Amino acid sequence: MSETRIETEALTPSRAGIDHAAALLRAGQLVAFPTETVYGLGADARNGAAVAAIYATKGRPSFNPLIAHVADVAAAQKLVQWNDWAEAIAAAFWPGPLTLVLPLREGHDVSPLVTAGLQTLAVRVPAKACARDLLAAVDGPVAAPSANPSGRISPTTAEHVRVGLGGKIAAILDDGPCAVGVESTILGLAGDMPVLLRPGGLAAEDIRSVLGHPVADRDAMDPLTAPGQLLSHYAPNASVRLNATEYVPGEVSLGFGPGIFDLNLSEHGDLAEAAANLFGHLHALDARGMPIAVAPVPEVGLGVAINDRLRRAAAPR
Repeated sequence: MSETRIETEALTPSRAGIDHAAALLRAGQLVAFPTETVYGLGADARNGAAVAAIYATKGRPSFNPLIAHVADVAAAQKLVQWNDWAEAIAAAFWPGPLTLVLPLREGHDVSPLVTAGLQTLAVRVPAKACARDLLAAVDGPVAAPSANPSGRISPTTAEHVRVGLGGKIAAILDDGPCAVGVESTILGLAGDMPVLLRPGGLAAEDIRSVLGHPVADRDAMDPLTAPGQLLSHYAPNASVRLNATEYVPGEVSLGFGPGIFDLNLSEHGDLAEAAANLFGHLHALDARGMPIAVAPVPEVGLGVAINDRLRRAAAPR
C-alpha cells in the first residue's frame, strides 16, 4: 500500500506565518521550524498522539527521547526541577545551543513519549528569534528532534527538510540556514555531577568555565538518557571514511583546512565555520552517490561535536 502524502505548507517567519505554524502545532500537527542549530520537527509536547507522529514520521526508535523546546527559563522551570547548576548555566548560555537534562517536576504536562519513559526531561531555550516567537505563540513546550528521517543527515535548510519529509508533515517554517549547524550540547544535571551527554554547538570547555566544576563524560555503553546517543546517527546514504589523508578514485572528499577537496568545511581551519557547514556539505556530497572521505578535524572545542557527528555518520548501520 502506498504512503498517504499530504500537502506540506511553506511558511515564512512573518507574524502570520508564525501564528499559523503555532495553530497547526496546537491542533496536533507536525511543523518543521528553524533553530540556530538545525531545523527541528515540532509537535506539541503535551499531545501524546502528536509526539507519536514524530516517531512514526521520522522512523525514530521510541526509546530515543526528545528535547522539549520552550520560550524562556520560566517555561522550563514549570517542567523540571531546577537547581543551582541549571541556574548558573542557563544564565550564561540560554538562549543558545545548550540542552539541560533535569528531573521532571511534579504536575508537568509533558507526554511520557517525549522522555521515552524516563523521569528526566531534556529542555532547551533556542537562540533563534523565529523559534522563540513560535514557542511563545504555542504557549507550551514543543518536542522537536531534527527534521529528517531518523539516522540520516540533519537538516540545516528548509530545502533539506522538504527533500526528507515533504508530503509527510503539515508545514515548514523557513527562516534561512542555521547559523550553528550542529545540534545542541546536552548536559545532564540530574545526578551528583554534571555529565556531558552529547557534545554540540557549545564547547564543553565553556561549560566547565562557568560551572567551576568538573563535567563527567558519558560512557558510550551507558543506556540512552538523551537524544543523539545512538552509535549510528546523522548518516548519509553513502559510506563515510574518516581521518583521510589520501583519496582514492571513486571517492568524494570533504576537507578541513588548506588543500584541494570536493568541498571544504573551512579552508581557514575555523571550527565554527566547519560546524555550520557540516551537514550541508554532507547533504551535497551524498547527492553525488559516491563514498565520502573526510579529512582529519581537530578534537578540540567545537571539533569535539563535529567529530562526534562524523563518527556516528561513519558507524556500521
